[in-house]
Amino acid sequence: MAKKLDHTEAVAYLSRVDRKLARIIAKSAPIMLQPEITQSIFDALLESIIYQQLNGKVAAIITARVKALFPDNASRILTRHGKAAGFPTPQQVLAATPELLRSAGLSQAKMLAIRDLAARTLDGTVPTTREAHRMSDDELVERLTAVRGIGRWTVEMLLVFRLGRPDVLAVDDYGIRKGFAKIHKLVELPKPKELQAYGERWRPYRSVASWYLWRAAEMKDLPMAGEQAAKKAAPKKAAGKKTGTKTQKKKSGGGRRQKPGR
Repeated sequence: MAKKLDHTEAVAYLSRVDRKLARIIAKSAPIMLQPEITQSIFDALLESIIYQQLNGKVAAIITARVKALFPDNASRILTRHGKAAGFPTPQQVLAATPELLRSAGLSQAKMLAIRDLAARTLDGTVPTTREAHRMSDDELVERLTAVRGIGRWTVEMLLVFRLGRPDVLAVDDYGIRKGFAKIHKLVELPKPKELQAYGERWRPYRSVASWYLWRAAEMKDLPMAGEQAAKKAAPKKAAGKKTGTKTQKKKSGGGRRQKPGR
């Protein structure tokens, strides 16, 4: 079973092993990395599939429509905001026609992914929450990426935000890579392999390090090295243009009308 995350211990450890990250930790609000209440891995992944590449509001509307397709489903789920309408069961998803699922606003690809998720839940590929808590991160990545439409990043977010795993580093995540680049004053985002190698020093608290890298990515007073260089160059360019204009005026008589020669 995965070790429970101790925020105080994690922050102290990361501050000790990485001075640059320690500065971000000192500037940030207290860590709020609390896992969502997860009653079903199937439900969590179903929601993840719906939300892929969509605006949050649009995804929420489609999620509500999917739930409304199954009025006989009286189940309720517990969230941090209280109780909410439950998701359909895997059996209900497979019993529904593709046309019915598409009518909620799902794309063809998402409809097929949801049906595959339901089938793999019933055949045991997708574990129950209790089973998931007994599995390692790598085991869950291997099992869940077998589902159509579920990539490594989706599973990593499930590990961090749903299962509360303390040592996950999503090296392909844009926000994490951007935060790292800003902290280290890099002009370009680090390659995933570079981030993976550097992140070894953060073990066994790479999830917490990720949370602070996301905070660094959001900090407006911490620009990327390329952005900082561009800002410094901009006033010089403007000044050069002004000087050039004045010189041109001087050569043409400073803008005054010349008297005709006799």
